[in-house]
This record gives sequence, structure tokens and C-alpha cells, in this order.
Amino acid sequence: MRILSLALLCAGVLHADTSLVLSFFNHAKSANLDWVGESIAQSVHDALASEGVLALDREDRLEGYRRLSLSPGAELTHASILKIGESLDASQVIYGFYELIPADPANTQSKGSLRITARILDVKHTRQGAVYSEVGALEDLWSLSTRLGWQTLKQLRPKDAPDEGQFMAARPAVRLDAVESYVRGLLATVPEQRHRYFTQAARLDAKYSQPCFELGKTFWEKKDFKVAAGWLERVTLTDPHYMEAQFYLGLCRFANGDFKGSEESFQRVAAAVPLNEVFNDLGVVQAQRQDYTSAAASFRKALEGDNADPDYHFNLGTALWRAGQYEPAADSFRATLARNSGDSEATALLGRTLKKEAPRPGDTKPEGKPRMKTNYEESTFRQLQAELGIKK
Repeated sequence: MRILSLALLCAGVLHADTSLVLSFFNHAKSANLDWVGESIAQSVHDALASEGVLALDREDRLEGYRRLSLSPGAELTHASILKIGESLDASQVIYGFYELIPADPANTQSKGSLRITARILDVKHTRQGAVYSEVGALEDLWSLSTRLGWQTLKQLRPKDAPDEGQFMAARPAVRLDAVESYVRGLLATVPEQRHRYFTQAARLDAKYSQPCFELGKTFWEKKDFKVAAGWLERVTLTDPHYMEAQFYLGLCRFANGDFKGSEESFQRVAAAVPLNEVFNDLGVVQAQRQDYTSAAASFRKALEGDNADPDYHFNLGTALWRAGQYEPAADSFRATLARNSGDSEATALLGRTLKKEAPRPGDTKPEGKPRMKTNYEESTFRQLQAELGIKK
């Protein structure tokens, strides 16, 4: 199924509806509030993505600006909004602006009120949707933006949008200063600044999930698996990166020697996002736990999706070999070599399998060590899921 999705998507045969959320334009007449537009866009994007709507991420949006030589901070004309939507093959573009209503001078505790106005442009039919808005205290930016995201869901999916109360209850309010730190981290171009802002955001509000994901990925890339796991464990279920966080958490736990926890993470992801690489890594952990029957079943599921990958054949061969199933193991090693003739380890193990030589007890060498995958391509799966009309 996944090979089919990759081939058709690359060929342009499958094209599911996608939404693009632009940074909201600043009508507040204060450059100090420029970051608010990005915050609103992220909240609306996350609201859509967490409910299964295909929403282009921030990097896609910035790529659209680059293609058209547009400044990310500039207010766009209707023609430019249409062009950026077309350039990214978006079906809808969500955009708008925000205004600051000054507080009553007698109320020294208030920063003023924010009015956020949004609209959806139907790119396919060049048609404007209705205007909708949220108004409230600036301090409640998180809740205002999240509620605007729910309104956007209602516009896009009027029949199956979630109940507003349940939607909001699952996304508790976040402190304004934490939101600002997170968004400034997204906007920062220096890695040290990004890290400082994300750390500050997470410390200001312990329940704030998004900076935890960013920090988890940062420490994963630095191979500091213990610290990375601590951050990734804090990513919440309503975060659109939750499954990705669980995938990398599984890798971190494996590296830390927590094989039971690693297996639980990969099982959780496999149940929701059945990618080849997830089944493969689940099999690696199961093999580490000497559950070779389950490992072989997981490797076979990976092969169902991508029979061309030599690592999946190799991993299946190692599980079968360790289980004493020499003939099918030999077939798997032959399949590995048919796809990668230079694999010396597969050659050696094929020889041992043909001689029916079992693994040496107590051997500390990485003999027949299954191979992990660290790529994670959820977006491809979501595209096919949306194209086939399968709800998340």
C-alpha cells in the first residue's frame, strides 16, 4: 500500500486536498506584536493537523514565499495569496489579520484585547469563504487562536468537526509569555537562540507540548538520547507531532537500553501510522527482547510495504536464523544479496545458515544485528489516507 502511495503521489495521480495557513497580518500597529501572526498560524495549523486535516507545515509555507520572492512578514494582496496557494498545490488558504484594542487606562492589569479575523480562500474555484473571528484579552492568545482553529475546522468539515467544548478541553490554555518564547524560537535563525527560546517556553509552562517536541528532536540529532527521551515523553496526544515524537522516543529508549518502553512506543505508532520503518524498528526491538516470532511478523509487515529494501530482508533473515529456521532464513539472506550484492554481513550469515550454524552463545560481536531505520514519513501516509477518504 505504501509503495503504491509513493508512486502515485510522485506521479501526481493522487492529490488529496491540502490546507495552507499563512502567518496572520499585523494590523495592531506595533512591531513588538509581529510574532503574534506566526503564533495564530501555528495554532490554526496544529488544530487542523491534529484532527486529520492535511495542512502544509511552516517549512512548506516558507518555500512558497521563496518561490514567489515574497517577504514572510509582509501583508499579501489577494493575488499573492492565490499565487502562493497555487504554487504549493494547496486546496484552501487560511489567512487573516489581527488588531489590538487598547485596554482601559484604568485597568492596569490588562494588555488590551485582540481581535483576530480570518478567511478561507478556495484556491480550486477562486472563491472567498465567509469571514469569521475571535475577540478576547491578549493574555488569552492561546485560547483565542485555538478556538479560531476549531472555527476553521467547522468551515472545512462542517459535518464531522469535533464538539467545541471537548476540543478546547483537550488543549488547555498556555501562558502568553511561553507562547511568545516558542514562536520566537521558531523565528530564530541561530540554533543557540532557538534552543534558548524553546527551553524558556517549556519551563514557563510545563504543559506546553510544542517546544518539548522541538527540544526532543534537537537532542535526538545530537545523539543525547537520555535528554531527548525526557523531552519527547512530554509531547501530548493532541500535538500533531505526537506520533513522530513517539517514533523518536522509541529510538531513544532503544539506545538507552529500555527495550520494553521502546517496544511500547513503536507499537503505539504502528497502530496509528503503519509505516514500513515503524514495523521494522518494532521488529528490531522484539528481536532484542528475543521474541523472534513477533520480530519476524513485524519484519514481514515492513516487507509487505517495501519488498525492495534489502535491510528488511536482512532483518527477517536474522530473526529466522536466531529462531533456528535455517531454510527460510537463507532465502531472506539471498533476497538481501539480490538487492545489495556487496552486503558482506549477509554473505557471511548466508554461509552460516546453509551450514545450519546457530548463533554462538555469549558472543559479544554484533553478529546478525538487525538494522534500524531513522526516517519517518507520516505525511505520505496521511496523504494516501486522505485521498482514500479514511478518517484519522
